[in-house]
Amino acid sequence: MDPPTADRRRGVARRPDVRVHRAAAPQPGHAQVRRRGRGRSRHLLQPRRSRRGRPGVAQPPGCCSVSTTGAADGDEVCAVAPGRVVLIGDHTDYVGGLVLPMAIDLATEVRGRRGGRTVELTSDQFDGVARFDVPLSDPRTAHPDWARHVAGVAAVIGTSTGFTGAVSSTVPPGSGLSSSAAIGLALALALGATGDAATLARACRQAEELATGVPCGIMDQLCIAAGVEGHALLIDCATETHRAVAVPEGVAVWIVESGQTRQLSTSPYAERRRQAETAASLLGPIRTASLDRIAELDDDVLRRRARHVRSECDRVEAFAEALANEEIAQLGPLISASHRSLRDDAEVSTLVLDELVTTLEARPGVFGARLTGAGFGGSVVALTEPDVDLSDAGAGGRRVQPSPGAHLR
Repeated sequence: MDPPTADRRRGVARRPDVRVHRAAAPQPGHAQVRRRGRGRSRHLLQPRRSRRGRPGVAQPPGCCSVSTTGAADGDEVCAVAPGRVVLIGDHTDYVGGLVLPMAIDLATEVRGRRGGRTVELTSDQFDGVARFDVPLSDPRTAHPDWARHVAGVAAVIGTSTGFTGAVSSTVPPGSGLSSSAAIGLALALALGATGDAATLARACRQAEELATGVPCGIMDQLCIAAGVEGHALLIDCATETHRAVAVPEGVAVWIVESGQTRQLSTSPYAERRRQAETAASLLGPIRTASLDRIAELDDDVLRRRARHVRSECDRVEAFAEALANEEIAQLGPLISASHRSLRDDAEVSTLVLDELVTTLEARPGVFGARLTGAGFGGSVVALTEPDVDLSDAGAGGRRVQPSPGAHLR
């Protein structure tokens, strides 16, 4: 989800000096799925064994502890959080499905100093100053609108220390690249939140829901918190566990803007979620429901919503396995089928997005394309051969690299 667009968006700002931390291997606690030969791989979400012999899965939710994380009041702090692109798996996370997103090299940076009892931030993408005293009782009272995201994070992590600084970002709002989750994670780190990736992701999801009133799944925040350089993340949203899956060198990932922006708080997103949740209440976990059982649902809308979740989870597993085995030829048909399901069963596409996908898939060297994110506008993700250039496509294309998750620098 992206920050509210009620504030007048400023002109395109210069790219901030966001240097992405280089990580030679997955970060601690992130199990890497190694590339294998063409033989069928084991289940990609089979839990690894920890040193103590227990499955290495995410720990139960805990509180985000607040500390200076190595910086005293008055010291400069710089926190960086990437955007994310969903390669496959949209509109499954909020009913415990499988998703496969990737942290990208477009990022949000929060730079400033801790101290006092007032949070005061400016943004290079939105007008106005986010200013409020901490602790804050109700983030929804913060103004301007984008300040509610700041206030939501401050309220959830329970900070009593102020912060003065600036937010700069290369993640375009309203494009389906999770600009708001990037802001949330960067702010949490800048304000002193500590914890593992899952704990930080849960806190920032709660903050976003508190600030906007729009329910969201765990995917965006967990991908941004746990991103691994060179990899996508296969996330089981039912257990909130994840595995890193290497992106083959023979695949380029492009994000193409449609030029059609959207705001989730005024889109049918919440309705789609309610419909999927209603279907889940009738079927149980949709991911494991049989297609015959789904076909028995009397309500055609619920039947289509459930069919999307069930089929999309199958595609996510197949896509992750194809990545791990470098079976590049299988990737395009899977994401093309994903777009058709998002268009016909989830009903979250638009004519603009459909036309852009059709145009992209007709270009030489493009394996496949699909809308990415919540839909109702935003961007399309395309997988291509490495030498393909889509910079002139749609309202502008950009090749992105799988990047590390949120961190202090």
